[in-house]
Amino acid sequence: MPDIVVMFFLLGLVAGVLRSDLTIPKAAYDTLSLLLMLTIGLKGGMALHGAIEWSLVIELLAVAAIGAVIPLILLPLLRVLGVNLSDSASLAAHYGSVSAGTFAVVLAYAESNNLSFGPQATLYLVMLELPAIIVALALYRRFSEDTVTASRIELWHETLTNRGVVLLTGGVLIGWMYGPVEGAGVTELFTGAFKAVLALFLLEMGLTAAETLRPIPWKQWRLLVFALVAPLVLSLFGILVGSQLGLETGSLLILATLVASASYIAAPAAVRTAIPSADIGLAMLLSLGVTFPFNVMVGIPLYHAFIEAFV
Repeated sequence: MPDIVVMFFLLGLVAGVLRSDLTIPKAAYDTLSLLLMLTIGLKGGMALHGAIEWSLVIELLAVAAIGAVIPLILLPLLRVLGVNLSDSASLAAHYGSVSAGTFAVVLAYAESNNLSFGPQATLYLVMLELPAIIVALALYRRFSEDTVTASRIELWHETLTNRGVVLLTGGVLIGWMYGPVEGAGVTELFTGAFKAVLALFLLEMGLTAAETLRPIPWKQWRLLVFALVAPLVLSLFGILVGSQLGLETGSLLILATLVASASYIAAPAAVRTAIPSADIGLAMLLSLGVTFPFNVMVGIPLYHAFIEAFV
């Protein structure tokens, strides 16, 4: 059976498809996403407490390189599929960036299946996200004739100060500074409720995914196929790089899943600022309506099977 948190996503998805009046208030959703990202950061930071080594630098730089390379591959591919430059750059940023929600699910999966992973795995989120967004938007600037784009200062500000980056980075720093013992009075409250918060978050994600797919835009069938095939191919890319880095099974699965995921929080905020002509709704349809459900329900166990079979 799938992890129990996945069943909450299915519950939300079914409720949305059936047009139930079930809703999660926006204030509650904002609180859940805040708690989720802060807890992920704290868990990673506490694991890093007293365990930082310089050998991690090479690993994290390699992960950042993955984030930078993915938009370089995806943007030309999307152009071949007939997508305009604005939306190609937008989708390259979304699919080069990562999903904190998907990370939370794969983290719960790894813990439930007793897969060992390094404490630095939390840092993969930031190391993948920032280079991907910056490279994708730089490519747009390079090939666009539109001069009405955000300045570099605006772009850096939007990318570095969005709530996901602030909460994850801040959580890592706080967790690293205080560790699991000294900070236990606060951190145990967050980490103890991690799965419960994740379950409610996924309930809302199920409702949102159902809404983005209503009605299913069959005219965009090429991009719908892209949103299903891209995670599979990108996961293999992540597994290839991670295996060369000698990552343990859990870390390898987390990296593969993150590389296969698509952002629906940080990337939309940055793209709105830098590419006003991009169709954010299209990006959200593919990333949240197709790729996120695929990864949560099918992808993570499949990537685990890939690793067991080929690594």
